[in-house]
Amino acid sequence: MLTSIVGINWGDEGKGRMVDLLSQKYDVVVRYQGGNNAGHTVINDKGKFVLNLMPSGILRDETVNVLGPGMVIDTEHMFHEVEHLRAGGITITPEQLKISDKAVICMPYHKLLDCLEEDRLADKKFGSTRRGISPAYSDKYMKKALRMGELADRDALKARLADILEWKNLFIVNGYHHDPIDLDEMMDWIDTYAMPFKDYVCDTTDYLSEAIEDNKSLLFEAQLGALRDIDYGIYPYTSGSSTIAAYAPIGAGIPEARLDTIIGIMKAYSTCVGEGPFTCEWFGADAEKLREAGAEVLGVVSIFTYGMKKGVEQLAAAQVRNVSLTDLDTVASTGAQEGYITEADVARLLAFRENPSDESWIQAESQA
Repeated sequence: MLTSIVGINWGDEGKGRMVDLLSQKYDVVVRYQGGNNAGHTVINDKGKFVLNLMPSGILRDETVNVLGPGMVIDTEHMFHEVEHLRAGGITITPEQLKISDKAVICMPYHKLLDCLEEDRLADKKFGSTRRGISPAYSDKYMKKALRMGELADRDALKARLADILEWKNLFIVNGYHHDPIDLDEMMDWIDTYAMPFKDYVCDTTDYLSEAIEDNKSLLFEAQLGALRDIDYGIYPYTSGSSTIAAYAPIGAGIPEARLDTIIGIMKAYSTCVGEGPFTCEWFGADAEKLREAGAEVLGVVSIFTYGMKKGVEQLAAAQVRNVSLTDLDTVASTGAQEGYITEADVARLLAFRENPSDESWIQAESQA
């Protein structure tokens, strides 16, 4: 069984808790895109954990977790994330965590470039997380990135990094008028934060292919949501990677694999962080009440059913046949559902779930 969990909206739909819940039924959990530019908060019997890079299955001792080649990995962030998890009683070993040798290392200068460009854009900024994700992906496609597999040969890595910095400093110094990036400082960073994971690096394509041959069950975990997809999202206010379920086998390193199930996660209301337009953003006292009830500290809020018909059309287009609707309790606790989420809306979702090819829900929408 190969299952992909994907966010339907802009992210923050509650994917982490769903992966934690479902991972007990799966042998392997795979992150296939993105980096530490989003977070999953999971609360279970072991405590409360905030995960940025680790798959949510890392909280289960019996689950193998994979960081796929489609990811960009800030090893400094991963170093500290693993430290915090271990302090919370979570066991992390090379048997439980496997990192693709093809995954790109998100370097300190990627974060620097992210910040320099956002500062240059000023009030026209994209609302980046400033964690270097897009600059790292940019270098990947320029063939000027370091990959996790290169940790196996420090001397060769240093030689490549020297060539990369010769090129990178051209626009860091001349374009942004910043001090040049120092090779020795970068190597010290790699020795401190990347080399400790050298034994975790492997050919995850071989591992996952063998797991499928052995009839093991795989769960693919995305971060952010479909509307942040680099191709199909609200470009240019998107992430730097493909967040949709169809990319899961590719970003996991097993492009020949076929998904059996896609589960879309959506909230009863939508939230969105960063810059750019936000459809039906909600203002006023009721919006503030909902934002506080949902602990949406950074997010702006819109109510879920600004267009139930449009929402179900998006589900059909994404070939999502299983939907998890989260945070209905949050909406109910504020009374915000009155006049927005109706029994007819719920009926439309249920009808779509039972028979996605039946368009009777469109008629229900036109009669409402």
